Amino acid sequence: MSPETFAQVSNLLVPTATVIYALAMVSHALEWAVGRTVSTKAATASVEEKVEVLVAAEGSEQVSSGSADSVADDGGESRTERMEAASRIGLLLTWLAFVLHLGGVVTRGLAADRVPWGNMYEFSITASLAVAAVYLLFVHRYRLQWLGLGVTLVVAAVLGLATLALYTPAGPLVPALHSYWLVIHVSAAAISGGAFTVGGLVSVLYLIKARAERRVLAGGTMSASLRRLPSAEAMDGTAYKVLAFAFPLWTFGVLVAGPIWAEYAWGRYWGWDPKEVWSLVTWVVYAAYLHARATAGWRGRRAATIAIVGWFVFIFNFVGVNLLVSGLHSYAGV
Repeated sequence: MSPETFAQVSNLLVPTATVIYALAMVSHALEWAVGRTVSTKAATASVEEKVEVLVAAEGSEQVSSGSADSVADDGGESRTERMEAASRIGLLLTWLAFVLHLGGVVTRGLAADRVPWGNMYEFSITASLAVAAVYLLFVHRYRLQWLGLGVTLVVAAVLGLATLALYTPAGPLVPALHSYWLVIHVSAAAISGGAFTVGGLVSVLYLIKARAERRVLAGGTMSASLRRLPSAEAMDGTAYKVLAFAFPLWTFGVLVAGPIWAEYAWGRYWGWDPKEVWSLVTWVVYAAYLHARATAGWRGRRAATIAIVGWFVFIFNFVGVNLLVSGLHSYAGV
């Protein structure tokens, strides 16, 4: 096919993937909504069982043993099945969107006859692909289906913004980007950035769940939707594993491959360009996160706060520096 045909295919696949990610988001939203109903019904049944036990202890001979069961059997089981079905549909739609998304990125590269990250539009579709890839890589290993709503929301939003506001026709690279070290540098940064996003989403949900658990210990109640999340301790461990996977990649991509590419492109390894500075700041924040966990034993809220700060620093490095700050890395194309 000609480059123009590849460009047309990419321009069709990327918006289609955006729509399917949005449908996956809706499916996961329904999963949470149905799960809330299930949890509420289960809580009601538990209360009724306790009442029946108290009545039986007082010597009543007419205990209605079917009331709690009817609550669970009449509606709870079917709602649970619908919740699981919504989860499976959401995950399948995410896989379908990911395949189309991957096809859109590949055909964009074929249309331009180069790696597809020469401007902000291409950075956006590639980085959001990395977010989806990291999620799908870990979804079964760490049972991250509960994160599907957040991931599909982020990916659909980034792709929608890229398509509507950042689109740039495929074209040649500027001379500074003609290096195979660009491929290594940006690939490592995109994959680690996807993991930073997943870890940041997990950390946000951790803070919400941990607060709810403390409220329960103080005699309060937890909302039905939050009962569906794993324990705060489990979520803290998941965030750590994802970020521990991302940090070495970011270190290699930013502190090794990046300076080598800079020396090739500009004749120096480090020049305190705004992009270089904020990439280093991102590295320092996540290094502090891992160091605090390993040496000071930081867990829970403090570690999650550092992870979220690191995520926002990364987002500013990815978006803000490209769009708001001029420098040698200003290749937004918009």
